Amino acid sequence: MKLKPKPVKQNKTLKIMGAILLFLLAVCIIGLIYVNKVAVGSGTGTLPEGYTRITANGYSFSVKISGSKQDTPVILLHGFPESSVMWESLMSNLNKNGYYTIAPDQRGYSFGARPKAVGEYELTHLAKDILSIVDSLGVDKFHLIGHDWGSIVGWQIAADNPERLLTYTSLSVPHLTAFSRAYREDSLQFKASRYVRNFQVKKIPEFMLARSNYKMLRSVWREHQEKEIHSYLDLFSQQNALTSALNWYRANFKLIAEGKDIGMIKVPVLFIWGKNDFALMRSGAEWTEDYMEDYYRFVELDAGHWLIQESYEEVFNEITDHLGKF
Repeated sequence: MKLKPKPVKQNKTLKIMGAILLFLLAVCIIGLIYVNKVAVGSGTGTLPEGYTRITANGYSFSVKISGSKQDTPVILLHGFPESSVMWESLMSNLNKNGYYTIAPDQRGYSFGARPKAVGEYELTHLAKDILSIVDSLGVDKFHLIGHDWGSIVGWQIAADNPERLLTYTSLSVPHLTAFSRAYREDSLQFKASRYVRNFQVKKIPEFMLARSNYKMLRSVWREHQEKEIHSYLDLFSQQNALTSALNWYRANFKLIAEGKDIGMIKVPVLFIWGKNDFALMRSGAEWTEDYMEDYYRFVELDAGHWLIQESYEEVFNEITDHLGKF
């Protein structure tokens, strides 16, 4: 009986292919581990020097408070990718002008207020955080100022709780309904908001922002001072801080893409917008007036998105005039 020769070459080829596949799988796993490590961050959050820890709405918030409690309260809300540190100069100058200032590191930015579920960053929760912080400090009526995402939270509070506000000041961001309308009807705004759509992917945006020692974020902070940048790097390098900040975009994307009517604003409003803003086009800025029922002042500056850093004197003068009127 004749024996068939063993398929030596075929077996050898299969072994080589198997080894290559195992190697590629190992590379992919190592790559995913690396991406996740960079995206998640490794820093440990602590209460920043000079801040007060306030328990509100089930979480612990780091809050910068300055000025005399006997003075008129002003609440300041930061956006992305910043923190309450952005308000330091404005707070100091407002204190000199007779205002009591309160600036929280919002949900996801405070190390004690960093839930994992995306749904925990919906706008209703973010607005409730601020009112709960204000209530815990015994503040009834107050002036409210917001920038970027802080502005969006501010618009929601102004729409739902006009009885609590003396005035509202929005820096950069139009009324939420005007902005969502611009997103759907203005091709320029839709194009400018591409980064918002990119943020809907998990992990990859965090990795891109954090890789190479936060090179991409550093490029965003070109108008910021070194001390401010150092503070932000310390924040976003903390575990899950960057993901928590981006979850604001993920949890509320439907409000932008499909639109949300938050209603008319029945408090005095100052809206300051930079005509060179890379993220917010003219359409939403001009349509904001359609949603005002009280005093309204629109100020257009020859500036970009970072109004506090680029046009501080003009912004400060407009704010103090607005607060002084009411």
